[in-house]
Amino acid sequence: MHALVIFESMFGNTRVIAEAIADGLSSRIETDIVEVGAAPNVIDDDVGLFVVGGPTHAFGMSRPGTRKAAAEQAVEDAVSSRIGQREWLDALERGSGNVAAAAFDTRIDKPHWLVGSAARAVEKRLRRLGFRIISASQSFYVAGTPGPLLEGEAERARRWGLELASEYLEDEEGRQAS
Repeated sequence: MHALVIFESMFGNTRVIAEAIADGLSSRIETDIVEVGAAPNVIDDDVGLFVVGGPTHAFGMSRPGTRKAAAEQAVEDAVSSRIGQREWLDALERGSGNVAAAAFDTRIDKPHWLVGSAARAVEKRLRRLGFRIISASQSFYVAGTPGPLLEGEAERARRWGLELASEYLEDEEGRQAS
């Protein structure tokens, strides 16, 4: 079994967080990382854990209109220019409770009731699709719409990845023992 991190990113901040999460995961589990436009619509049997994340746009997951507006603000080309996690999740085949999942986002450092959280929406979708959520969704913070990430967020993401790997492995041991 291995882990798969799937991310959407406009300005590159979420990609940095996804890479840090993958780095933490890979210390305990073989891990792949894929941009959402190249992500599979079926989670393979050899994936035991997958982690999905993207930026928070207009209180939730991005939409074509919010991605277009973000791309217009970008100094460089947007990282995720084809589709976002919303469209990917719409196309994702129903999963199995045997596959563990977790969600993350990047957002401005304000209470979620003020700015929303893409991760919470992703977590709900993953649960509805039949995947087993092993950790509460996690937000990582940026200073403003284009960023940058707040100091220490990449390291916090790496630690969360390590924690996810440990939770997943402990959960798998318990499932195999029963």
